[in-house]
Amino acid sequence: MNIEVDCKEPQRIDQFLASRLPELSRSRIQALLKSGDILLNAAKAKAKQSVRSGDSISVNIPEPVAAQAQPEDIPLNVIFEDNHIIVINKAHGMVVHPAAGNADGTLVNALLHHCKGQLAGIGGVERPGIVHRLDKDTSGCIIAAKNDAAHQSLVGQFANRSTEKRYLTVVQSTPNKASDSIFTHIGRHPVNRMKMAVCNPGSGKTAITDYKVLHQAADGTCLILCDLHTGRTHQIRVHMAHLGTPILADPIYSKPARQVVQTGRLMLHAWQLVIDHPQTGERMPFQSTLPDEYKPWTDAVTL
Repeated sequence: MNIEVDCKEPQRIDQFLASRLPELSRSRIQALLKSGDILLNAAKAKAKQSVRSGDSISVNIPEPVAAQAQPEDIPLNVIFEDNHIIVINKAHGMVVHPAAGNADGTLVNALLHHCKGQLAGIGGVERPGIVHRLDKDTSGCIIAAKNDAAHQSLVGQFANRSTEKRYLTVVQSTPNKASDSIFTHIGRHPVNRMKMAVCNPGSGKTAITDYKVLHQAADGTCLILCDLHTGRTHQIRVHMAHLGTPILADPIYSKPARQVVQTGRLMLHAWQLVIDHPQTGERMPFQSTLPDEYKPWTDAVTL
């Protein structure tokens, strides 16, 4: 793109571009300057150069190149596997797919090794085989496709909400109702871009969570079963905070240091997943083993 400078006073080129191109971060502009993708009057620009009215700036933004994830020999807790799908009990702390800051050590890296290349090309090089995702700090059931037909089938099932997704979570206090259906809209937080938030109808996306209190401990913490009808980013975490009962050890939506119980991990676990098998159509329920951190609450109830 070409930009004609019209500033009243001389201004550093990086500062000028930051004001004219708010979609680019300062660090991104600096990187483009360093790589020679920004020209000032047809010559390579430098960050400390000043621009004046009448100057011409050319900005080239290269197309992103998708990185091919590499297979890594990382142990996996496999719940079910055949030639079409694989269901994993994902560990707490494992990132699902490579991204900035997590180029390796992810579930995708582990799956590529475990499946011996069978996932290649399915769903794109960045997320081969991945149909849905769990947050890094959420453990439990996650399914991946091993061929294109299975991938298309599972993507459709998640999109039309024919899957069943049940989570177990432990929250810091007791909800006003023992069970209820939470129906809101969820969108990006207007100030903190790391967070999602309940927003007014007309913005965000519909988010529906049914919940039921399974056990209330003497310290006021509660074991809750959540049944998801939609799959919005941080949906359960946002909805529990919306009720005034944040999840234990949630670093974004609660203040873990002030909670009565210190668990050392986000207490959110994808316990059960039900899908139609992509090849046979059979309704298949999967259940993951509960982490040891849940024992103080689950030992008191029959699940």
